[in-house]
Amino acid sequence: MTTAAAMTSSHDSIRAVLWQGDALRLLDQRRLPHEESYVDCSTAGEVATAIHDLVVRGAPAIGIAAAWGVVLAAQREPKRLDAALALLRAARPTAVNLMWALDRMRRAIAGGADAETLAREAQAIQDEDLAANRHMGELGAALLGHDAGVLTHCNTGSLATAGFGTALGVIRAGVDAGRIARVFAGETRPWLQGARLTMWELLRDGIPATLVADSAAAHLMKSGQVQWVVVGADRIAANGDTANKIGTYQLAISARYHGVKFMVVAPSSTVDMATPGGAEIEIELRSPDELLSFAGQRTVIDGAAAWNPVFDVTPAELIDAIVTERGVVLQPDAARMADVFGSAR
Repeated sequence: MTTAAAMTSSHDSIRAVLWQGDALRLLDQRRLPHEESYVDCSTAGEVATAIHDLVVRGAPAIGIAAAWGVVLAAQREPKRLDAALALLRAARPTAVNLMWALDRMRRAIAGGADAETLAREAQAIQDEDLAANRHMGELGAALLGHDAGVLTHCNTGSLATAGFGTALGVIRAGVDAGRIARVFAGETRPWLQGARLTMWELLRDGIPATLVADSAAAHLMKSGQVQWVVVGADRIAANGDTANKIGTYQLAISARYHGVKFMVVAPSSTVDMATPGGAEIEIELRSPDELLSFAGQRTVIDGAAAWNPVFDVTPAELIDAIVTERGVVLQPDAARMADVFGSAR
């Protein structure tokens, strides 16, 4: 597949983060697939709330939204930029893209950037992410072989990025190149990002896909219909250990047992060379109520307890390839990661 083809993909029509000049418009992902509605944020605080409440989600999209939140703060309360940066940073702890984008905006502020200059920086972050996703789509699709069956987890598409997507970008590019014969999406409990969001994206952009229960993944792999598991990442440590949506780790274990290849796709901003390994990655815990209820209706007996980690860590030794816009790291370990990304920054 050529770069030109990737740039003109017919399977790329969705944009979830839209700058309006004096407000940030976010496609409300809590309401999909039944309702396409938007939330308009006019302050950094409103952006932080939208990030925390999962109006916008996906590591790259979170970082992009946060960058625009800084612009809103610069437009409205330029003397309170430090407070705005701290508020945005606290919105979600695991996705390193959030910290990366805010650090980049802070450097611009330190260099004397005004609101207009900060807006150009935020737009650059968004544009660079889209270009990176298209390039990663090319690189990842080239690994798939032909007539491939692919299983993905959570949502890693245009909804989670500036557009095209990371893991879903590989699927889009693979479909364009005629390399993918079958696409499966896991439902991704408890927020059902795979069922609600990934299936919506794929079918909306004309890519046939089949939904499977999370608990059906190993049986699906055993059937021989899947050759690759392709997932995104919220943080990749210096040794290649990868934090991603809860349930990813068990997919990697099942894939290794069944001889299925496992690919992680993420921009270099997701790579955290300052974190030596997965044990040092903070795992966000969310309210138990997200497990105890569904669509506002309690499904579990009163008095029941629940444990609700949002992410897990897949060890590098279970990963066949990490794909970023800088290149592909096969069989990742600390040495191979350092070859591509250098030492801690």
